[in-house]
Amino acid sequence: MDTYLETERLVLRRFTADDAELLIELDSDPAVMRYLTGGRPTAPEIIRERHLPNIIAGYERWGGDLGLFAAHEKDGGAFIGWFILRPAPQGPLHEVELGYRLRQAAWGNGYATEGSRALLGKAFTTLGVRMVWAETMAVNHGSRHVMEKVGMTLVDSMPTPADLDMIEGAEHGDVRYEITKERWERR
Repeated sequence: MDTYLETERLVLRRFTADDAELLIELDSDPAVMRYLTGGRPTAPEIIRERHLPNIIAGYERWGGDLGLFAAHEKDGGAFIGWFILRPAPQGPLHEVELGYRLRQAAWGNGYATEGSRALLGKAFTTLGVRMVWAETMAVNHGSRHVMEKVGMTLVDSMPTPADLDMIEGAEHGDVRYEITKERWERR
């Protein structure tokens, strides 16, 4: 396994071309996709032909330091989802997005918080990142709670993108959280 990061209970690794089925299963769960597509699954061919090649290309673009990383439980090796630490398209490398998408079976175990804390630590101590940001729908209280637990602060609200208007709660808009290296160091 090409380990990117380890926590007490998780191993994060780079995705490979053989991982399409893991992503297809994850994106086929309506509860997992609730705040992303209104519960509609991502078509398997989109994952195989577009998403996975883009994920793998990201490792080359960012020297393997940033991107989307598969998360597995250390105990037993079960795939629980993924974490993301990468810049916005055309964005600076010292400002990166933090995110995660976890299988329902992994919800409520503290994995999102544990993985996010570890990624913040790596970003600020090893990767030269100045600021980490995250966005979600205002009604996604679970993700907002994780962002707050890892020290991120609500900095903005904005309309939900028009192509996501069909999602329940879209009328409440999206929110953006941030944490700077300086603020993280003071925690």
